Amino acid sequence: MTESGDPTVGPIPEETVLDACGDRTLPKMGIVEQLWETDPIPTDEIESVAADAVGDLALDEIPDGGEVAVGAGSRGITNLPAIVRGVVGGLQSRGYEPFVFPAMGSHGGATAEGQREKLDALGVNEESVGCEIRATMEVTEIGRTPERNVAVVADANAAAADAIVPVNRVKPHTDFDGHVESGLSKMIVIGMGKQRGAKFAHEGAVNWSFREMIPQIASLHLENLPIVGGIAIVEDQHDDTAILEGVPPSGFLKREAELLEIAYDIMPTLPFDDLDLLVVDQMGKDISGSGMDTNVIGRRGYGFEGEPTDAPSIKRIFVRSLTAPSHGNATALGMADFVHRDLIADTQLYKAVINTLTASTPRGARVPPIMETDRAGFVAGISTVGIVDTDDLRVVRVTDTMRLERLYASAALVEEARDRDDLRVVREPEPVAFDDEGQFVAPSPDLH
Repeated sequence: MTESGDPTVGPIPEETVLDACGDRTLPKMGIVEQLWETDPIPTDEIESVAADAVGDLALDEIPDGGEVAVGAGSRGITNLPAIVRGVVGGLQSRGYEPFVFPAMGSHGGATAEGQREKLDALGVNEESVGCEIRATMEVTEIGRTPERNVAVVADANAAAADAIVPVNRVKPHTDFDGHVESGLSKMIVIGMGKQRGAKFAHEGAVNWSFREMIPQIASLHLENLPIVGGIAIVEDQHDDTAILEGVPPSGFLKREAELLEIAYDIMPTLPFDDLDLLVVDQMGKDISGSGMDTNVIGRRGYGFEGEPTDAPSIKRIFVRSLTAPSHGNATALGMADFVHRDLIADTQLYKAVINTLTASTPRGARVPPIMETDRAGFVAGISTVGIVDTDDLRVVRVTDTMRLERLYASAALVEEARDRDDLRVVREPEPVAFDDEGQFVAPSPDLH
């Protein structure tokens, strides 16, 4: 990283941005809260519910004392350690020998140790879940697709086990729309396929849509591997665990499609459709596979699956930081218009490049203009949306694309919120405050 005073490389000095944008009056910002009705599973019951869910799997197919590979991914799933621990305990209580394996494609820098570290960052380790963790990037080819001859591979440790149980959240995918999107089937096809399988799948999706490919390849896995079902998770608007159930192989794709419809209904979204500027305090792999949920921001880095349905229109996006569990993998860079220098300082670009090469999404690793300060990013954002009166600017600031219950909203949006039953004004609009270094004084909106 070069000195911030060099305007050609690295962060653009705040003074340069402010001079280019001219004297801007900033909109006042208040706090708005979305009102959601939820009924999550109590936290202290998560582990036992997960253990009970094991009973719905096709356990009769597992030999006595058989080894069971439990797949865990790199997503920031609420209660993940307790869920995996419950599944492991449920298997152990029935006389089986479970082990956990990373089912996360190329994440973790496409290394076994990197993937083990990703799980540990999410609280999943041998001590927390009560069994061995076996990490490898080696895969076993189990077949090829009938028409396109795409190789179908799976984690070598999992393929050698007596049974396989993927554990994953079912939710709308960030890259495509289909009957089955992000969930158990995707974990089987891409997560369990490691870097090689993920690369094959994403290359194939360029001219063979994910919506067609994932169900077909998942079916091959179900036919050729000892997958005895999966543990499906659905989270509510607060990211609490709403549904936790065992899905047996029979009706596997059908039940996942039903759970996806529920996930769409309760997915947290922005309460305003059209924005001039969205400020995102943090992005990361623990928040969304793409770093920022494309269903929330209305942008995709994939390029050939189309934009999300019913997506908001957002003119500019300014992202301020990268989460620690991302371990430097900033794959959403290309979806932002401006980024803070702190985000770039925490980015290990080679990880994002590996991820985007694997996913055939190279533009996801493009680096936008780097802002030296929050003030520079804020001003650059509102100065590039056309001629809009300050009082009419539609600006929102969120913690990330997963935590959307409370958000900062400009005065124009606060006025809209007053007339809506699904929103509550928590704080009246006030001038945006920066410290002496040009950074926001106010904390993330979910901290209020």
